[in-house]
Amino acid sequence: MTVPNAPAAVESAPVTWPDAARRAAFEGWLAGLGGESLDPRSVRLASADASFRRYLRVQGAHGTRIVMDAPPGLEDCRPFVAVAAALRAAGLHGPEVLAWHEADGFLLLADLGTRPYLAALQAAQVDGDTALIERLMRDAVTALVQWQARIDASRLPPYDDALLRRELALFPEWCVRREYGVVWSDAQQAVWQTACDALVASALAQPVVAVHRDYMPRNLMLAEPNPGILDFQDAVRGPISYDVASLLRDAFISWDEAQEIDWAVRYWQQARAAGLPVDADFGAFWRQLEWMGLQRHLKVLGIFCRLKHRDAKPKYAQDLPRFFRYAARVCQRYRELAALGRLLESLAGSERRFGYTF
Repeated sequence: MTVPNAPAAVESAPVTWPDAARRAAFEGWLAGLGGESLDPRSVRLASADASFRRYLRVQGAHGTRIVMDAPPGLEDCRPFVAVAAALRAAGLHGPEVLAWHEADGFLLLADLGTRPYLAALQAAQVDGDTALIERLMRDAVTALVQWQARIDASRLPPYDDALLRRELALFPEWCVRREYGVVWSDAQQAVWQTACDALVASALAQPVVAVHRDYMPRNLMLAEPNPGILDFQDAVRGPISYDVASLLRDAFISWDEAQEIDWAVRYWQQARAAGLPVDADFGAFWRQLEWMGLQRHLKVLGIFCRLKHRDAKPKYAQDLPRFFRYAARVCQRYRELAALGRLLESLAGSERRFGYTF
């Protein structure tokens, strides 16, 4: 999971380089983009990232541009370039790739601005501006339907059994063992395996579309047309409910369930009108969305703990309670997931030592 947007304060941060050679390569490449007339003195860090990529903002003759700095061997820019082209061909608003130095991992991108959805929605929650929240979320839903209807999923890698299970495996490895120091018994391992089997089966039984894989407010920008879409390089072909679950049950902002359902219904209605293969029964689609969301939330719990313990990025762990609340709500609702819910509750004694509350 990458996070290519950051609070405005990050934009004034100076740019440092891991070594002189990479800095020299960057400055040489920047100078070679003559038509852009980019000012090397204006380069500033534009965003933090949970991967090895970072984004820089630079002033030029045509306004500001974004540079993706993706070190070769650590990041592969090809999926980003391919999906960016597909996204724009679908009539959606994504960053145009203006230049690409594949060997060194530098991309020059159109700048979608500095107003991320997440900050706007959080401010609107505080201000009680329900009209703005509604407008932004409806725009996000409409864009998602367009993404699913117009992007050719067959060109994307599959969200298959192996990938779904690799993601789920992050939870016991990084959250249960590394974060909480808990070792499951054989019986608990069996409960976990049964739950994984059920979640994977539910995901694979769904109709397949292009999946953004991180379609959430932190990866959307207020733009014209709205929204601007970022962080799409991990797109796959997979379950139709995945991106809806990502949007409605987000890592950094939460909504009342009645509001989630209202937006899910609006998505479902638009998807049916667009000819997308959603289930004709909204209740069945909602169940798919909840189970898909649970798979995602267990994965993200593992990823956030890995960021803390492996990558020295502890801030993400602050949002662990939100994901446990999402997971507990779903497990309480479905008989097939009750045992998993009890397994998650068994972490409560450990989590209190870390100051977390579900």
